[in-house]
This record gives sequence, structure tokens and C-alpha cells, in this order.
Amino acid sequence: MAASSLRRLRFGRLGCWVPRREFSTCDDKVVVQQNGKSMNLYSAINQALHIALETDPRAYVFGEDVGFGGVFRCTTGLADRFGKSRVFNTPLCEQGIVGFGIGLAAMIVNEAAKFRYRSGNQFNCGGLTIRTPYGAVGHGGHYHSQSPEAFFCHVPGIKVIIPRSPQQAKGLLLSCIRDPNPVVFFEPKWLYRLAVEEVPEHDYMLPLSEAEVIREGSDITLVGWGAQLSIMGQACLDAEKEGISCELIDLKTLIPWDKETVEASVRKTGRLLISHEAPVTGGFGAEISASIVERCFLRLEAPVARVCGLDTPFPLVFEPFYMPTKNKILDAIKSTVNY
Repeated sequence: MAASSLRRLRFGRLGCWVPRREFSTCDDKVVVQQNGKSMNLYSAINQALHIALETDPRAYVFGEDVGFGGVFRCTTGLADRFGKSRVFNTPLCEQGIVGFGIGLAAMIVNEAAKFRYRSGNQFNCGGLTIRTPYGAVGHGGHYHSQSPEAFFCHVPGIKVIIPRSPQQAKGLLLSCIRDPNPVVFFEPKWLYRLAVEEVPEHDYMLPLSEAEVIREGSDITLVGWGAQLSIMGQACLDAEKEGISCELIDLKTLIPWDKETVEASVRKTGRLLISHEAPVTGGFGAEISASIVERCFLRLEAPVARVCGLDTPFPLVFEPFYMPTKNKILDAIKSTVNY
């Protein structure tokens, strides 16, 4: 599962937080784009890793193939610049990678998530960030197209982060690396090279556990994360042509997630639609739905809608049928609004 692990032996380097409302990548009002450079998502990840290793001498990157750049080239140049003692390959053994990160042994759920609890907050994993690709890529089949984020959301003690764009990926990854808690950082494979935008070249961090309203609306709230935000945005545009005003929220942090932002939006619109690539049963959309029903039951004008992957292994040739596409989302938007 894990593509690479980034480990810090100490923590406390918090860096400088920046105002959350200035980081929407849906418009040009991005203050952090000083000395920005157009780059795709994998380049933004690579730059964040460079900064992490450069600013903290106790940071390491290790994992499968990371020594020569990794399958998706996200660690290109790191070993040459920082040396093979800080950037190095490991055997093809995810348990060993995570165990080495914790002990620098065991797995994410049984050890990393429980370090702080077991010690009474006297010690922790020292800034363990596990980077891993996820999601559909067009040809990944039943192994390499899965979205397992909900598995980790069920484990207290772990943070789960999924960026939607290069700019978000860099700022969120640096925040994860500098957070004392163990973090699973999911990177959407589909966006590694397709997503391109202006990314600041300097060191910056984006706050965790703060959702972002990237499109304001009045008729229905849409919530998603990662690569699915692009599909949902297209559905919002088509819905607007039919007179439906959609509010779109990027959750960014799944655990602990920003309930207040989603609740405030649903209280305004009275409707909620959640979409993700993972199978619908047991997906994190179910947790969002249950929480919002508890908080906004008397305000809801329609049942909460979920447009998600199917309850099957991820199919190769039938991927278009499995995916929560723009048309599926648009149909759900109209059905919910007209309920």
C-alpha cells in the first residue's frame, strides 16, 4: 500500500500558517503564488519533499523504488541531493516500511496510531507521514485503482489527508510532515501529470482539518475530496445551466474532518450530496451523511445523496461503469433538488 514513508525523529517545527481562505485553486486570488511556477501534482509533491529534507536534517524518505525517483517520479533527484543515507529504497514489504518508520515494529493500525495513547502522550511516532497513490488511473485494474481511505478513517490516532491539486498537495504535505501525529497522505494518481497550476516555490503550509468552500451556491451542497472534485465541479457547471446553484466543498482532511463547515453549508442549502471513488457501502460518505443527518435533520429538504463507486472489485474494462461520473452526479443533483 505505502509508496513511501517520510520520517522525522523530532517534532515541533511548525513553520508559518497562512490564512485558509486564500487557498482556493478555483480562481486567481491566491496570495501564496508569489514567485509561483506552473507545475503538475507530482512536481509539487517532489518540491515539498525537497523542502522537508532541506529544512529538517532529521527527515528521511524511504520506500519502494524511491531511491531512483519512484514509479510516479515523485522522489526524483532526492537521493542525489541529500544522499542515500537519507533517501533510500526498501524491500517490497509495506509492513517493513511502516515498521522501520515507527522504530527508526509493526503496522499502521496496531502501532503507529496508538503510540501517543499507550504512552499517555509522553512520546509519539515523531512525524511519520505515509505517502501512497490511490484511485482510478484508466488502466489500473482491481489492484492499482482502489480507494482505501475509509479503512484508515476507522482508526483513532491517524490523520487522513487527500489533496485535489498541485498547490494543495505541496502545502498539505509539508503540514503533514511537520505534524507530530502519524498521517496517511493519499495522492490521486490520475492527477500526477494532468493537474497543472501555479505553485509557490517557497516553503508554505496549509492547515489540516479545515474544509474549503471552493464554489458557493444556494440549492445543494456537494462534498468530495481528491480527484473527484474536478468531476463534481463539472457537474456543478452543468447544473447551473439548468438553474441549480451548487455549493462545492473540498474536505481535504478526512480524519479529523471539518464538520462545522459542511454543517453550515447544509443549513444554508438544505440538501447534501457526497461523491467518492471508493465503494458506496462503508465509504467515508456514509460517515458524513450520518453526522449531517444528526446535526441538520430538521433542515434537510431531501435525503442525503451518495454518488460513489460500486460494491465490486474495481473492474478494468468496465471502469467507466464503475466510476462516479459527471452525468451520475448531475442526475443525483437534479433528483435531490426536485425531491
